[in-house]
Amino acid sequence: MKKREPISHIMTKTVVTANENDNLKNVVELLRKNTIRHIPIVRGKDVVGIISRTDINRLTFGALFEGQEGADEAILDMLTISQVMTSKPKTVSSDTIIRDLAEIFVKEDFHALPVVDNGQLKGIVTTTDVVKYFLEQYTN
Repeated sequence: MKKREPISHIMTKTVVTANENDNLKNVVELLRKNTIRHIPIVRGKDVVGIISRTDINRLTFGALFEGQEGADEAILDMLTISQVMTSKPKTVSSDTIIRDLAEIFVKEDFHALPVVDNGQLKGIVTTTDVVKYFLEQYTN
């Protein structure tokens, strides 16, 4: 097992983002269209928040991802991204060691973290990325 492997080897480098001034319907569409669970929210180049499918499901009882939109759409019209997102999310740098990242995920209630180097969003890394990495270590 490679003990000092950086997360740059497992992170997603092409990140789908939303602007803090977008509406929540756009965020839901991005989550659905890209089959992803987390979207960093940006203000220019700065990461100011993150929204997950779980955040949206808490508002809408999950119906938006089950194809039963209806009344839940009204909820999305009433709220802003800033009201729903986790503000000032913890971030990690691309040279963070995978093992250290795993410890962060175990100790804190995160399932995804934006990867930021020198103030710029470089990727996103998830618990799934970490589990896949560890599984690969067993198959090699």
